[in-house]
Amino acid sequence: MLYSTVPAHSKRRAFRERLATGELLRFPGAFNPLSARLIERKGFEGVYISGAVLSADLGLPDIGLTTLTEVAGRGQQIARMTDLPALIDADTGFGEPMNVARTIQTLEDAGIAGAHIEDQVNPKRCGHLDGKAVVDEGTALKRIRAAVDARRDDNFLIMARTDIRAVEGMDAATDRAKALVDAGADAIFAEAMRTLEEFAAMRAAVDVPILANMTEFGKSDLFSVDQLRDVGVNIVIWPVSLLRIAMGAASRALDTLTDEGHLTSKLGEMQHRADLYDLIDYEDYNHFDTSVFNFQIER
Repeated sequence: MLYSTVPAHSKRRAFRERLATGELLRFPGAFNPLSARLIERKGFEGVYISGAVLSADLGLPDIGLTTLTEVAGRGQQIARMTDLPALIDADTGFGEPMNVARTIQTLEDAGIAGAHIEDQVNPKRCGHLDGKAVVDEGTALKRIRAAVDARRDDNFLIMARTDIRAVEGMDAATDRAKALVDAGADAIFAEAMRTLEEFAAMRAAVDVPILANMTEFGKSDLFSVDQLRDVGVNIVIWPVSLLRIAMGAASRALDTLTDEGHLTSKLGEMQHRADLYDLIDYEDYNHFDTSVFNFQIER
């Protein structure tokens, strides 16, 4: 009932312990708190909170228009609804190194298990679009050092994301990743990798966990969990997938409503009221007030 009873520090510790095993952890992207609960119910290991999804949720492009307050607020709403660890996209840290430090502490307070800070310049672009630019290595390292120095819980995961692969090539990506690890990054997110061989090269270059981004319509092929596990990837995210599926279904439903005047033909595609009530633990609220749940849902 209500929110997760697992405290944030316990989620972070459990996340670190699972990462240390070397297994591959699956983090689908939650586009709202309810979808985070569904991700947990389906047996995944964690929840990813995408900056692109948070921007799209506000009707905005993913170009750094969201604020720390908006991201932390939505992140808290999602993270508190699940026992799973939540990894959040913190873009470039929302400013200079001092802003990065504040970002990490704010996200800690929001109950997040970890965050990634990227090396793009502002205004940033979606990682799988052309025309990106990255900051110099010194600036990138300052962001990560500020993040590491600012955290109060040592188990809060500081992940460094680098977008340099699409700008300067694979050798530059492995060199940048090594430098970010030396600066204190706990994990590496190399964006827009194109092949399994590139993931393998990144795995060989660093001795910390690495993340693969399996976003649709991007630069990377959509590799399977087994393929990524075989090349040593430790975390895989599908950041926007659930939002894309939900919005696609919503668009088709609206077309049906226009064409047919009702949604009878779509009932089989909808989450049943009984399933929704089960997912939100409606019946558990009866323990507090019997007048809240005093009915049965017929299927």
